[in-house]
Amino acid sequence: MLKEYLTIKDIIGPLVLVEEVEGARYEELVELELANGETRQGKVLVVETGRALVQLFEGSTGVDVSRSRVRFLGRGIELGVSPDMLGRIFDGLGRPQDEGPRILPEKRVDINGSPINPYARNYPSEFIQTGVSSIDGLNTLVRGQKLPIFSGSGLPHNRLAAQIARQAKVLGVEEEFAVVFGAMGITFEEANYFTDEFRRTGALARAVLFLNLANDPAIERIATPRMALTTAEYLAFDLGMHVLVILTDMTNYCEALREISAARKEIPGRRGFPGYLYTDLATIYERAGRIKDKKGSITQIPVLTMPDDDKTHPIPDLTGYITEGQIVLNRQLHKKGIQPPVDVLPSLSRLKDKGIGEGKTREDQADLFNQLFAAYARGKEAQELAVILGETALSEIDRLYYNFADTFEQRYVSQGEDEDRSIEQTLELGWELLAVLPTSELKRVRQVWLDKYLSKYRKEDSATPQKDGI
Repeated sequence: MLKEYLTIKDIIGPLVLVEEVEGARYEELVELELANGETRQGKVLVVETGRALVQLFEGSTGVDVSRSRVRFLGRGIELGVSPDMLGRIFDGLGRPQDEGPRILPEKRVDINGSPINPYARNYPSEFIQTGVSSIDGLNTLVRGQKLPIFSGSGLPHNRLAAQIARQAKVLGVEEEFAVVFGAMGITFEEANYFTDEFRRTGALARAVLFLNLANDPAIERIATPRMALTTAEYLAFDLGMHVLVILTDMTNYCEALREISAARKEIPGRRGFPGYLYTDLATIYERAGRIKDKKGSITQIPVLTMPDDDKTHPIPDLTGYITEGQIVLNRQLHKKGIQPPVDVLPSLSRLKDKGIGEGKTREDQADLFNQLFAAYARGKEAQELAVILGETALSEIDRLYYNFADTFEQRYVSQGEDEDRSIEQTLELGWELLAVLPTSELKRVRQVWLDKYLSKYRKEDSATPQKDGI
């Protein structure tokens, strides 16, 4: 029998101070019963001698200090998991939001998860096809990797996230693949967009959605990514599925963390965020990976918006330290109509070399990636030079690179929102674009790949080296 307390001392916003408490634990789940019989849930934020500070998920409106009863449940927040969760939509605390029946759980799991023994981790080494050329061809996503998207306010990161969620697949018909989508602090319109997109394309059948709205309590926002990852761990390590977890927007999550930290009167760190922001983010990001002797895997794509497009802001800065690269969206490309506006040059996938090559994607991808990247970088330099000196001052070869950069953005980076390119299509498109450059400039590609793949796109006279300064 749980002990009940009628010793609420004070209420400030969603925070409730309970006195004369015995045995309360940090992050313990709490049930508060109002005088009218209504119950609300909360979580212990601070424990001191004989006192506990509780934050309510649903807020404290209508709570009577003298007549409300508090029960400490002796456990953390748990999620009931089941294979029936696939195809369902939940709120940030795992309650059904799609008018479907309640889930009958196979088991209940603490949402904070269990740390993966580093020795038991398996190294990410298998390719995941997203259907987006700027990711598959240049910043390849590898199974078990955590690869964030760095965006800015007003950029189409949600559309890119939805496109990846719809199109992502593991090559090979024998593999079971699922998507767990966790959205934090999004608007009602954004929530409708995500649910409509998943339903329209049929992707909902293999997905689980957790949607936390902007008007939901901050404490619920803290739980949402952990709900999503707990579901992913069950699907991956209990059911043997390969799971892609997409979390958007981690900036809203971090701001909720800052709000709760301020309510607890903790000493603030950089820009008011708590000093343990790095550790807290690591508890989320490090739940991605593969485990030896387990068939399943968890791959993670967190999405975050950089305030003022500032990559040195604490959220993208710390995220970059924990994760294995980043996909950067660029405001200037967005203004030019490039969709998705992926900025190739600062983007990086540190594990891409482990997921490409013969038997994974194709034998020529590493050389092709290096050459495309180098040619695009030189083309951007030529465009910057043209701004200062004018296009007429450019050499013939610089003008080739100048035009290559524009064509690369228009045809390779930009693609339709519903355009799902296979890795073969992406690689062939890369070779087609390189065909406009003279062979003497393709110094990063081995001759065997030039002979095998470039010849079909090469015109007779374009293979002849051209001289600078004509």
